[in-house]
Amino acid sequence: MVENDEDCAEVLVQLAAVRAAIENTGKVILQEHLQHCIVEAVEDGDEAAILDLCEAIDKFMK
Repeated sequence: MVENDEDCAEVLVQLAAVRAAIENTGKVILQEHLQHCIVEAVEDGDEAAILDLCEAIDKFMK
């Protein structure tokens, strides 16, 4: 869009849409991970999985 000399405001709108799509995808992945992997890890007593999840959340939220 920039190379095609599109309006800057339109470029910003598209960037916001991409950001929202990425964040929503991250939420879906996190929900699936919690519902399956983390539940299973807790049932198996795997505390490392919880720590790994916390680290992943911290990285995702930055």
